[in-house]
Amino acid sequence: MNLDELRHDIDRIDAKILALLGERMEKALLTKAFKSEVLDEGREAAVLDKVRRTSRCLVGPDFTAEVWRRIMAESKALQAAGLRTVGFQGEHGAYSEMALKAWDPKAAAIPCREFETVFDAVEKGRFDAGVVPVENTLGGLVGPVNSILAWTSLRVVAAIDLPVSHCLMAPAGTDHREIRTVYSHPQGLAQCRRFIERNKLDPEPYYDTAGSARMLAETGLKGAAAIASRFAAELYDLEIIKEGVQDAEVNRTRFFVLSKEAGEEDGDKCSAVFGATDKAGALFSVLEIFAKAEINLTRIESVPDKPGDYAIFVDFEGSPREDRVAGAIEAAKATARDFRLLGCYRETRI
Repeated sequence: MNLDELRHDIDRIDAKILALLGERMEKALLTKAFKSEVLDEGREAAVLDKVRRTSRCLVGPDFTAEVWRRIMAESKALQAAGLRTVGFQGEHGAYSEMALKAWDPKAAAIPCREFETVFDAVEKGRFDAGVVPVENTLGGLVGPVNSILAWTSLRVVAAIDLPVSHCLMAPAGTDHREIRTVYSHPQGLAQCRRFIERNKLDPEPYYDTAGSARMLAETGLKGAAAIASRFAAELYDLEIIKEGVQDAEVNRTRFFVLSKEAGEEDGDKCSAVFGATDKAGALFSVLEIFAKAEINLTRIESVPDKPGDYAIFVDFEGSPREDRVAGAIEAAKATARDFRLLGCYRETRI
């Protein structure tokens, strides 16, 4: 083992330490919902006692206790700051987190492994809000999210339309000629299919674009690269080999911000969903209502709900505070099965 190899290992371990430290801060922030006071002297004493007792080898108990005191002090400062907690699917550096920060730069972004976890945590009040992707110009409908939207009680309070520029990245010093495998979320791989084929790379699906970047940073996997955002490359200290590797110049993803309560501001766009067994007939009856009211529909999508059944999503311009929009919504409720307004909101295009 030489100096370069030792330094490589140290860099890899540092990446893991930073990721775990961030995760600990997030968990500490979420505990505020279960406590009446930020300060819990008994708990702090127990934690310090434990880290002193379990310090091993070259890490002395006094050093460990001092590190943990600093960590707990920062945790208390975060709890006292009153940050809004917002969940997103994936790891830090995901496009969902970029959308989240565009909506609320000061929010505490909490990563979740699955979309279902985001919805569940917001419904149970553990998160103040959640951000999920609903559609992409290249990959199309984000099926799992829309399937949950069909039955959730959460409300859409904002939307963000975000440009998606994929980067090919690898640990610093990687020879691009040695790259054989590329990791990313299936949507990311699909959006870069021609680039992957042209460069004779083997696509390897991963649960998240940023997660694949984090995995490379922590493992130093040889002969491998990830497709993720520039944000992820900077966050995990990876070298960008090539930018803009998506198949089309225009690649955008639209995200919804979800909350238990309806948005406070008067929006200018609405989203709704209704059920149908006869998809064409049900869709026509609703389209006719909005056409007669001269309301512009901006999205029409359907996802299978159960055998022979569909959930149909429509987005339209206007606000329920307008008489013609309110009238169209009431007519749609009387015509379509289980017509439900998901929310009225403002949409931000980045």
